[in-house]
Amino acid sequence: MTVPRPPEPIPGARLLFSLDPSVSYLNHGAFGAVPIGVQRAQQRLRDEMEANPLRFFTQGLVERIAHTRRHLATFLGADPDGTALVGNATTGAAVVLQSLGLRADDEVLTTDHGYGAVAFAVERECARTGATHRCLPVPLDAGDEEIVEIVRAGLRPGRTRLLIVDQLTSPTAKLFPTAAIAGVARERGVPVLVDAAHAPGMLPISVASIGADFWVGNLHKWAYAPRGTAALVVSEPWRERIQPLVVSWEQHGGYPARVEWQATLDYTGWLAAPAGLFTLRSLGVDRVRAHNAALAAYGQRVVGDALGVAPADLPDPGGPTVAMRLVPLPPGVATTVDAAHELRARIAERLDAEVSVAGWNGRGWLRLCGQVYNTPEEYDRLAIRLPTLLAQG
Repeated sequence: MTVPRPPEPIPGARLLFSLDPSVSYLNHGAFGAVPIGVQRAQQRLRDEMEANPLRFFTQGLVERIAHTRRHLATFLGADPDGTALVGNATTGAAVVLQSLGLRADDEVLTTDHGYGAVAFAVERECARTGATHRCLPVPLDAGDEEIVEIVRAGLRPGRTRLLIVDQLTSPTAKLFPTAAIAGVARERGVPVLVDAAHAPGMLPISVASIGADFWVGNLHKWAYAPRGTAALVVSEPWRERIQPLVVSWEQHGGYPARVEWQATLDYTGWLAAPAGLFTLRSLGVDRVRAHNAALAAYGQRVVGDALGVAPADLPDPGGPTVAMRLVPLPPGVATTVDAAHELRARIAERLDAEVSVAGWNGRGWLRLCGQVYNTPEEYDRLAIRLPTLLAQG
């Protein structure tokens, strides 16, 4: 079997991160990894905050957040006036859900590729309001046209109050045709929330061109921002209806300030986020994206080969631009949440490798990421040692 040639490393990129060199960190999609320069930028802001907390919070902080918001929105191709900074994509989804005013006859429609914490938020809001949560199954190998038709058939105009779809799914690394889905939903008068947790930095995106009512994406994964940095983008007709999860002193400032201002929140991560974009641009945005996607594809092939998975059986639901790839695990392995967590922990402890393991649709899946600090040798080591660990049960 011919394994694709791994990409050439980006010189000096690995030295930009403070990751433990004894661990193969192959799960950037989980919590990201903050470059050292960005860590230092945030620390300088924290030093400023602690030197005079009253001055930091009361003299110009709202304006500094707005300036940062405009910078990040421009990178995302989003309207700065419709963009609010939030802690993460799950928080943004919760803000949207509780602002809808769901009622007993309403339903929220999702797919079975959605993120678990967002599903929890949907279930909680439905339980609180009496609304219904309905989940559409989408085959892993479904093409764009098939996905659109599944969604089209699943919409119930007049009852479906919100459709939530992922731009790039977390458990299955599948790329959804969000612009086409938003168009179908718009024809039927159904608002759409796009969960784009993994999109900023990894994918070339223009939020405005998607045409969704709501879009939320993390910048602390693939855009190198400090953790707790995400953007919630809301279309103009909805902005005045969006309410924060916690009311604070910018409540009368309207959207987005009322969502962003959470009193004594540590805002230094948001203010340091442009340093992450500077790092990405310094390395070369297109270069980083191509490198990471090629490295993830290499890892998928070598690990899949070691587990006896034929190349034709290695899923490619995201296409060549996605820096996350799936490897199917042997039947019966890691098919439940608890079993997946246990296997991930064993791989970390015994193989010194951090990966993602998920049970989806009755099968266990290993998710591998590619990032500029990774090397082909890390995937090679995992491929050599993983079959023995799995054989031990």
